[in-house]
Amino acid sequence: MSSLTDWGEVLTTSFTEIWFDFVSLVPSILIAIIVFVVGLIIAKSVGKLFATVAQRIYVDKAIETTGLKGILAKVGFKMEISDALGELIKWFLYVVVLVATADILNLNQISEFLQAVVLYIPNVIISVVILIVGIIVSNFIHTLVKETSVAAKLSAAEMLADVAKWAIMIFTFMAALIQLRVATSLIQILFTGLVFMVSLAGGIAFGFGGKDRAAKVLDKLIKK
Repeated sequence: MSSLTDWGEVLTTSFTEIWFDFVSLVPSILIAIIVFVVGLIIAKSVGKLFATVAQRIYVDKAIETTGLKGILAKVGFKMEISDALGELIKWFLYVVVLVATADILNLNQISEFLQAVVLYIPNVIISVVILIVGIIVSNFIHTLVKETSVAAKLSAAEMLADVAKWAIMIFTFMAALIQLRVATSLIQILFTGLVFMVSLAGGIAFGFGGKDRAAKVLDKLIKK
């Protein structure tokens, strides 16, 4: 009988402790739920606002004039750039909300992981910007090198333009990988060779009588 009483007391004590632990967590759980729900609403609203602002300042039209929209469409990316930026901002804020929620619930391991994700997201954003700028610059250089090479009556005008364009594209891709901290050492070794390729193509295009033509092409591109 005594042993049954002891077991009963143990069970009662255990359930009591569990109950009080649960009750003590209720305020944190309620606050976490409120922060999570409100945070998601705010994140979604900010994402939409950012996309709308990007549309109002004609980001989509600016990207379209560079030819980037057509290039992205070829690889299956059909979303407007403004909408893509809005989605990126929204999901970034979603992760921030998850970090705040995990902190409230004292989920330290999850919080640390999400914080690492949040700190890495800016690298992704910068890499995307690098790729966009690189594509724009490569198209500009392609036109410039081709026009100046034709003016200099070089038979390999198209090839020189393609070499210059793809050299810049590869360099851009490498710069994006460096920003993402992928194969940093190898990319830095290859960087010197790419700089030489770009310099060689540009030097040939501008060196053989194409200076005047280059000035005219630059004026046209700047006016556009």
